[in-house]
Amino acid sequence: MPVEIERKFLVADPSWKTGPGCTLRQGYLSRDPQRIVRIRLSDDAAWLTIKGTTSGATRAEFEYPIPPSDAAELLALCERPLLEKTRYRIEYRGHYWDIDEFHGDNAGLIIAEVELKTESEHVELPQWIGAEVTGDPRYYNSNLSKHPYSQWPEQKTAAALLTGNSK
Repeated sequence: MPVEIERKFLVADPSWKTGPGCTLRQGYLSRDPQRIVRIRLSDDAAWLTIKGTTSGATRAEFEYPIPPSDAAELLALCERPLLEKTRYRIEYRGHYWDIDEFHGDNAGLIIAEVELKTESEHVELPQWIGAEVTGDPRYYNSNLSKHPYSQWPEQKTAAALLTGNSK
């Protein structure tokens, strides 16, 4: 069975950003943790992905390319809201990192992911990596589409403090 072994981290500073990324739109036909079904459309490609239950940093993952025109139609069937983000890919000391800069209701959130061959594989962390959020369900993309970052209580409090509306 194909598996995904992935660790996730918050990004601590913008020093990683060196070039353009690709725009991604994704939606969920199912957000059930037992069988997440995702449609993802990039600038020029699209995928249907089915993911199983996460255990540690590992879960079953089946991913298939589909025509972008099909993906656009399937996104119309997905639960709302859709996720929008820009993805950057960076190589650092033998590992590829995908950095997702979220937009819309998840603006302000930047997550770095690294895929591994085993959960115990050593990975050297770049200087721009912040706190690890592997296993924190709030940071699963399927949950961010249901409970956007901007709606988290700590984000509402921070926004209120910045605007002076802390009542």
